[in-house]
Amino acid sequence: MGDWTDLLAYDFMRRALLAGFAVSLLCSVVSVFVLLKRMAFIGSGIAHAALGGVAVGLFAGLDPAATALGVCVATALGIGWISERGRIHEDAAIGILTAGIMALGVVLIGFARAYQGDLFSYLFGNILAVGRADLIELAVIAVVVLGFLALYFKELLFVAFDEEVARVTGIPARALSYGLLVAVACTVVAAIQVVGLILASALLVVPAATGYQLARNWRGILLVSLATGWLAVLGGLLLSYRWDVASGGTIVLLLVALFFAAFLVSPRRPGRG
Repeated sequence: MGDWTDLLAYDFMRRALLAGFAVSLLCSVVSVFVLLKRMAFIGSGIAHAALGGVAVGLFAGLDPAATALGVCVATALGIGWISERGRIHEDAAIGILTAGIMALGVVLIGFARAYQGDLFSYLFGNILAVGRADLIELAVIAVVVLGFLALYFKELLFVAFDEEVARVTGIPARALSYGLLVAVACTVVAAIQVVGLILASALLVVPAATGYQLARNWRGILLVSLATGWLAVLGGLLLSYRWDVASGGTIVLLLVALFFAAFLVSPRRPGRG
């Protein structure tokens, strides 16, 4: 492989870096709310449900990313609706709903054998194959989601820390909770472009978890989360190119390594700070 300093000479690497930056920015911000609201299981469930959306697209001859987005948003809203009714526990609702959608995806894949080669890139990601249309799609998702989070940032933080008190003070907690679920679903679809749907949930959890190890307030957690996400994407891309290995897996491995490094020096560990 060529020298790392020559990577920017390639169009595909420039696009990969832009895509990685957009997704890491998006996931790092969203992961803070995923951590605060303890939504890691929801994020993982939505990521797995994306298989059904991709399969619908491949089977019907539609854009798999668009159908995945629709299915993920519908799944997120369904989880919120079922959980709100309180008939069954939230984790049971997630397991039932996402398992059903995944099963649908498996069945549809069986009928769409001609497209199974394309499925591999959605399962494991292929950031080096990101095209201009993909970049535009990522940019639109990032602008919409980050715009929503910026517009209601303080209210979302309030809801994340104490939803009941937020309701009493007049904050539209229910609408914001649903909005956050949709934001998570959109972020999952964006992450699929980089690491695939199998590993997408890692980008929704690890950055903020790393920030939590090193910072004592939400501002510090957000800053560390942003730095962690970007370092993992940049380092993962460089290492995967250098060693000719899967970029998505390399990015996630580096992300997890950064978490454990933060964990070892964390002031939150017993006996410290």
